[in-house]
Amino acid sequence: MSVFAEAMRQRVREARAALVAARAAADAYGTEVAEVELEDALRMAREHGIDPDDEEA
Repeated sequence: MSVFAEAMRQRVREARAALVAARAAADAYGTEVAEVELEDALRMAREHGIDPDDEEA
């Protein structure tokens, strides 16, 4: 697995965790920020042909 691909997967994992935490805290602003970050991370992964859920790659 390339360093870039692993960094992208880590970014997606962190964004997902931030989204869960913001929602659990009923933090509307934090939720919005985390959603935007997750969307951006997923978009970048797709553009580079990276499956963010494939830990075996």
